[in-house]
Amino acid sequence: MVDNFDITFMQKAIDTAWYYQGLTYPNPPVGAVIVDEDKNIISYGVHKEAGKAHAELDAVYNALKFYNKDIKETNPNILHKIIIQKYKNFFKNHTIYVTLEPCNHQGKTPPCSLLLKEMGFKRVVISILDSNKIATGGAEYLGKFTSVDIGVLKEEGKKLISLFNIWQKKSPFIFFKVAVDKNFSYTGGVISDIKSRELVHKIRQKCDLLIIGGDSVRIDRPKLDTRLCGGDNPSDILILSRRRDFDKSIPLFNIKNRRVFIDSDFDKVVKNYKYIMIEGGANFYQLLKDKLDALLIFQSMKEIGGESFKFGNNMQRLKKFKYYNDTIEWKIAKRKINEDNFIW
Repeated sequence: MVDNFDITFMQKAIDTAWYYQGLTYPNPPVGAVIVDEDKNIISYGVHKEAGKAHAELDAVYNALKFYNKDIKETNPNILHKIIIQKYKNFFKNHTIYVTLEPCNHQGKTPPCSLLLKEMGFKRVVISILDSNKIATGGAEYLGKFTSVDIGVLKEEGKKLISLFNIWQKKSPFIFFKVAVDKNFSYTGGVISDIKSRELVHKIRQKCDLLIIGGDSVRIDRPKLDTRLCGGDNPSDILILSRRRDFDKSIPLFNIKNRRVFIDSDFDKVVKNYKYIMIEGGANFYQLLKDKLDALLIFQSMKEIGGESFKFGNNMQRLKKFKYYNDTIEWKIAKRKINEDNFIW
């Protein structure tokens, strides 16, 4: 039976997953929380990126560390096997909260439904079922062995994977990133905290195309790399411009294995890419807003000054949350809500 504790713990699982929104492409962001019989939180788990541990495995691994059962293994396939072999039924007095139905198939990693069954969880609480016909079935499978509750905070669960649902249905997925100060000014120099800038670099690593305006290249002379997270992914660049008079000696043009397009035809270039981030200011946003699926806003609590960013009303908030010294807000294009029948 669902109670207020279930709502609290599921909200924590959902909130945890939001910190990795944009990083899990092409997978969905998923969070998990494990609590003991006294309703104490033992661990959090999250899917950090494709190919790494799913949220359930991450939560189980962290819970075992909490109980001083340290396993020095990072490969999720091997880790899954070791945990089942050594700690079968270890969590028989525990409940796990998961934002998305545990997968029930062998993909890049083994099925989480099997892991939770072998761990002997007393109860599994799920926000939303998986609409993927290949991955679904975990709730039904687990229901044969333990108590399963579905639908806790399902509207929030839907919001969490709404961007994933879009990029599953269309290509390319296009979002705009902007940094603003507490008054929504964006032209006052470096605005975001270092942690926010590191996150931007991590997201750049996942993108296969970055788009910037010609004036930004001429004035800011950016590199658009991933140095703050130690990355080496040379995402291709589209400089959207009618003019081609650029200083080709700047770092942007001199990164190995990177293609730089200078073109005024947005659609011609982007059709060959899947996961695209646009970086720029208010005028650039107004030029491209009807082509966007989502908007990512980093807001500093500092007052820096400068020109104010006007967002308009074509986007609807999905989530706004504290991120170190800044806040992050993800918005979804209202037209996508209508096209894809998102109901919250």
